[in-house]
Amino acid sequence: MIEAVSAITLATHDMAASVRFYRALGFELKYGGEDAAFTSFFAGASFLNITAQPADKQWVWWGRAIFHVDDVNATHRRALDAGYVPSTQPRDASWGERYFHITDPDGHELSFARPLGR
Repeated sequence: MIEAVSAITLATHDMAASVRFYRALGFELKYGGEDAAFTSFFAGASFLNITAQPADKQWVWWGRAIFHVDDVNATHRRALDAGYVPSTQPRDASWGERYFHITDPDGHELSFARPLGR
């Protein structure tokens, strides 16, 4: 039986831009940083890892990582205040979550969500 997700690891061509993006959205740095080849952020009891890849490594849409946050609207505002443009406005979904989507500097799609009623 699967107990939990330990980490999600995403690729980047620009570690400094990725680190600035994730820190601006509220991720706390655990290891690495703007000049590192590998960086890890806390994501609740799990981790979000970023690994530097050479320019010849390319990827296409792979899916979406979803992170639960305490306040979807505040996280959305934080992204806007940092100069990032989410692809959706916060909204309530039929499956019982409030969420919005944003794409990181390397094209990885993220969703920040909170179950409704919490």
